[in-house]
Amino acid sequence: MFGMEDRLERVNAKIANVDKIETFFDEISVEPQLINPLLASIDSSLLKQKIKAKSIVTRPNLGIDDMRKVLPDVESFLSNFDDETTMLAEIGMKYEGYIRKEQEMVEKMDRLESVRLADHFDYLGLKSLSFEAREKLHQIKPRTIGQASRISGVSPSDISVLLVHVGR
Repeated sequence: MFGMEDRLERVNAKIANVDKIETFFDEISVEPQLINPLLASIDSSLLKQKIKAKSIVTRPNLGIDDMRKVLPDVESFLSNFDDETTMLAEIGMKYEGYIRKEQEMVEKMDRLESVRLADHFDYLGLKSLSFEAREKLHQIKPRTIGQASRISGVSPSDISVLLVHVGR
């Protein structure tokens, strides 16, 4: 059991270190004259004023390792962390927006699972549904909006129509 606790402790330490790196990049501002030569070398738009380091690291074709070569403060800070932790932090920063969107989609789908449909819902009478959706919904009789959304041939606009009709 000690081995498992030790591994868990190392994972938690790594997560805490990734958070420290992300916080550092959220807080530190970068001067244009320090980073512009690097940006010019990769055909990325140059800075006109100071911006947060996180805004730079999220650019394509640019990573933390590039930044540490030209920014002494970044190199100094990152020297406290191993390469794997630094890489995890970079991935987290670069994909944060995508991850947030996916999380919002998961939450939306969870909400749709809680919207119940009546057992004898008259799908055929809803002329605002596509013909294919009316047929499939009538045949399958899903219990929730979430189930209805996973039926092949039921479009997002059909789901919107159902939501309006169930009062959501």
